[in-house]
Amino acid sequence: MLTTPVCWLDHVSISRDGKKLLDDVSFVTRKGEHWALLGANGAGKTTLLQILMGYLWPTDGSVHVLGHTLGRVDVRELRKQIGFVSASMDARLEPGESALGIVLSGPSASWQLFEPVEDDMREQAVSWLARLGASGLEEQPYRALSQGERQKVLIARALMANPQILILDEPCNGLDFPSRESLLAAIDDIARSGDAPQLLYVTHYPDEIVPAITHAALLSQGQMVSAGDKQAVLQDQPLSRAFGLPVRVMWQDGYPIVRVARSVPVLQTEGSGR
Repeated sequence: MLTTPVCWLDHVSISRDGKKLLDDVSFVTRKGEHWALLGANGAGKTTLLQILMGYLWPTDGSVHVLGHTLGRVDVRELRKQIGFVSASMDARLEPGESALGIVLSGPSASWQLFEPVEDDMREQAVSWLARLGASGLEEQPYRALSQGERQKVLIARALMANPQILILDEPCNGLDFPSRESLLAAIDDIARSGDAPQLLYVTHYPDEIVPAITHAALLSQGQMVSAGDKQAVLQDQPLSRAFGLPVRVMWQDGYPIVRVARSVPVLQTEGSGR
């Protein structure tokens, strides 16, 4: 028996300035699942996220998040149940604030601390940093941290609010190999825990899909190419269609290994979208 959807886009389309950004997209996630959302630049990933968080409204179709229908719920309250992490958040943060201060600002949805913090909240923040492999950073200024360390701090900040959904928007962007592997290991560990929110992991790169992610969705030119169990979706044909070039996929230790089939002509894609 299927559980109630956590996120549900039902035949959603959205147009801006005469251009279709999403075209008849249906997408359903359920409790206990963790999802990767993949596609090339302009595929529609950012638009889909903005719709789920109530920042964009579809031209057609309906959107349901955590049992609520968008348009019939206060999206400001709904967003409190959705954690969002993106490198673009750096511009909103006070760079002189400590790592611990950034994490502690999560429950208030502010970017700075304005009130005294209870000891139990401080202990919880320290615990999240430890679980993400970021112990010892508590008193470091945010501006002094590496990009990988900043991402761990931002994920800890999002988790402090006890969200039901955690969206990680290209969290490995700009990281070197060791930093990327450290962050992915931390994300995999969090996703495996019994208290984890549903994870929506957005990326261009299939090799970032950690074993704890159970499902995947592929977007191309604003359309859903394939969605479902990750090992069924992340195969040669769907990935080749989504990224517009021929690829070969092998699975090893729960990870997809993707290589370009360079002897085959590059596939052509048409249209545009975001």
